[in-house]
Amino acid sequence: MILEVFSNLSDSMILGRTQRLVVNSSFSNWQPVTIGAPQGLILGPTLFNIFISDLDDGIKCTLMKFADYTKLSGEADTSEGRATLQEERDRLEEWADKNLMNVRTCTWENNPGVQHRLGSTHLGSSSVERDLGVLVGNKLNVSEQCAAAAKKVNRMLGCINKGITSRDKEVIIPLYAVLVRPHLE
Repeated sequence: MILEVFSNLSDSMILGRTQRLVVNSSFSNWQPVTIGAPQGLILGPTLFNIFISDLDDGIKCTLMKFADYTKLSGEADTSEGRATLQEERDRLEEWADKNLMNVRTCTWENNPGVQHRLGSTHLGSSSVERDLGVLVGNKLNVSEQCAAAAKKVNRMLGCINKGITSRDKEVIIPLYAVLVRPHLE
């Protein structure tokens, strides 16, 4: 019954809509849209949440689901903990394969002498990870984030210095506010 409501609702929302593909300024012919939901509708995210609702079934480690990625974490200071993390990672990869989803990236904290894998591919280690857009080091510091921000700020200041001849406050302050300050905040 619910699936019929979704189907009828979706059909009525896409009725009469068309789409085409554009690649390198070449256009395909307009085609009618036969399946989907218009952008901005709550139906798409709701159906996606239903689709991934079994992702964490049987997972023993901590699993955090975000809008565009999933994070698996757990204790890795013992051989049992590392083995459990690898088993859970394998379970998530099997789920992704079964549901025709791609595993794009996987990072591990630096554990000397321990080889982690993604399927049959052995993974290297990383001392820094991007978490919700912030670079966090393996000692939970953000020095990498600060260094990256400082590099962007210096690049912007160099561009302003080389490209703008005027040193009037009315020119420099708005440029600083728009190009430099956001990187510092």
